[in-house]
Amino acid sequence: MAKEAQDIILKIWPCVVQLFGLTFAVSLDSYLDVKKRRRLLTIVVLVFIILVLDFAQPDDAPDIVRIIASILGYTLRPSVLAIFILIVDDFKAPWIYWIPIAVNAAIYSTALFTDLAFTIKDGAFRRGPFGFSAFVVGFSYLAYLTFLTVREHIRMKGSLEGIIPIACSVFIVLAVVADLYWNGTYNLSFLTVTMVTSCVFYYIWLHLQFVRKHERALMAEQRIRIMISQIQPHFLYNTLSTIQALCLTNPEKAADITQQFGVYLRQNIDSLDQEDLIPFDKEMEHTRIYAEIEQVRFPSIRINYEILDSSFRLPALTLQPMVENAIRHGVRIRKEGIIDIRTYYEDHCHVIEIEDNGKGFVPDFDTPDREDENGRSHIGLRNVKERIETLCGGTFEVNSVLDVGTKITMRIPEKEED
Repeated sequence: MAKEAQDIILKIWPCVVQLFGLTFAVSLDSYLDVKKRRRLLTIVVLVFIILVLDFAQPDDAPDIVRIIASILGYTLRPSVLAIFILIVDDFKAPWIYWIPIAVNAAIYSTALFTDLAFTIKDGAFRRGPFGFSAFVVGFSYLAYLTFLTVREHIRMKGSLEGIIPIACSVFIVLAVVADLYWNGTYNLSFLTVTMVTSCVFYYIWLHLQFVRKHERALMAEQRIRIMISQIQPHFLYNTLSTIQALCLTNPEKAADITQQFGVYLRQNIDSLDQEDLIPFDKEMEHTRIYAEIEQVRFPSIRINYEILDSSFRLPALTLQPMVENAIRHGVRIRKEGIIDIRTYYEDHCHVIEIEDNGKGFVPDFDTPDREDENGRSHIGLRNVKERIETLCGGTFEVNSVLDVGTKITMRIPEKEED
C-alpha cells in the first residue's frame, strides 16, 4: 500500500509543482493583461481538478464514483481548450464557445441513468453511441485553436515565440492519441500531463508577447523623442533667423516682432517639450505667430484660414512645420504666394489640410535625409507623418504637382474624449 501511494505521489508531484509555480507567477505578474491572467488561473484550477480526477478512478473504486469522475473529466477537458481559445482570441461574445460545452456536458450526464454516452458496470468501461461527443468538441476546438495560433504566428511575422502555442496544440493531439492507444489505464493520463505543461508554456508565450509589445512601444517612444529633438531647434532657429533679417531691413518692426515672439515663448514654450497630444487651438496659435513673422519678411505671401473644426488634440509642432515648409520651400518664390489652412470634421475624423500654390516637389519618405531637386529635405514631413500615425492612429497624405503646388492632408480619428 505504501509503495502504491509513493508511486501516485511521484506521478502527480511534478504536475502539482508546475501548477503551483504557475499560479504564483501569474498572480504576481502585473504586466499580464487582467482578463488573460484571470482566464489562465481558471485553466490552472480546472487542470488541477482533472489531475485529481485521474486518480479518483482506481479499478476497485465504486462504479458511481468512476462515472461521476468520468463525466467531470469529459466536460472539463474541452472547457480548458475553450478558455485557451479565449486567451488567444479575445472574442466579444465568449458565451458562444460554451454552448457546445454545455451540450457535451448534458450528453455525458446521461451516464447516470442511461448508456447513451458510456457506462461502467463491474469495473468495465463501455462507450455508448454518443460517447465520442467530447472528442468531437475537443478536436474542433483544438483545430480552431491551432488555426488561431498559426494566424497569430503569421501576424507576428514568424516570431519564434509563436511556435509555442502551435507546439502545444500538436502535443495535445499526440497525448489524446496516446491515451486512446493505452485505453483502460486509470492513472495519470498523457492528456492531463500535456495540459499542465501547456499552461506553463502558454504563460511564457503571453509574457513574451508583452515583452515584444513593450519593446515596440519603447522604440516608438524613442523615435518620437528623436523627432521632437529635431523639430524644436529647427523651429526656433528659423524663427530667430527671420527676426535677424528684419533687423537689417526694418529695426522697429524687428523689435516689435521680438517682443511678440518673447511673449509667445513665455506662454507656449512648454508645448515644445510635449510628447503627448495638445489642443489644436494651441498648435494653431503657434502657427499663426510664426506665419505673421514670416509674412513681415515675405509680404507677398497670403495665408487663408478656414477653421471649421478645432475640438481635438494633436501632437505638438504638427501644423507649424507644414506651414513653414510651404513658405520656405514653396510659395515665397511666387509673386503672390497663397497658403490655405483648413480644418473640418468628416467620417469620424478631424481633417487638416495645408494647400499652397508653390513649386511642388516629389515626396520621398524612404530616403528622408536626401534633398530633392528643389533643395527640399523631407525630414520634417516624415517626422510629422510618423507622429500622426503613432500618437493618433491617423493618416498623412501628400499630393504635390511640380510648378503647381502641394496639398497635405492629415486625418486624425475621433476619440471618445473629443
